[in-house]
Amino acid sequence: MSGIIPDNLHSQGVFMKKTHVMLITAAVVLLGSTAALNVTVANESGKDAKSVAWYVANIQEAKAQNQACHDSPSNQSSENCANALHALEITFKGGN
Repeated sequence: MSGIIPDNLHSQGVFMKKTHVMLITAAVVLLGSTAALNVTVANESGKDAKSVAWYVANIQEAKAQNQACHDSPSNQSSENCANALHALEITFKGGN
């Protein structure tokens, strides 16, 4: 019997290989879709964010954005709020 694998053991091995391939494929698909969701959420949260330089050049917009951030605490962690505040700090305190 050297080198001969009985049919039932051989078929179990093939079944296990197919199961492993399916599990790995499912894991890759799950991780890929999770990564795509994270990218989508990140893009939506910052898709219209203005840069600090833009707010420095448009100081009235920076003031309006800062007021809107002050009025809406749930929005204070947004990139626009941080950039508007930083632009105001640069403008009124100096760039150093």
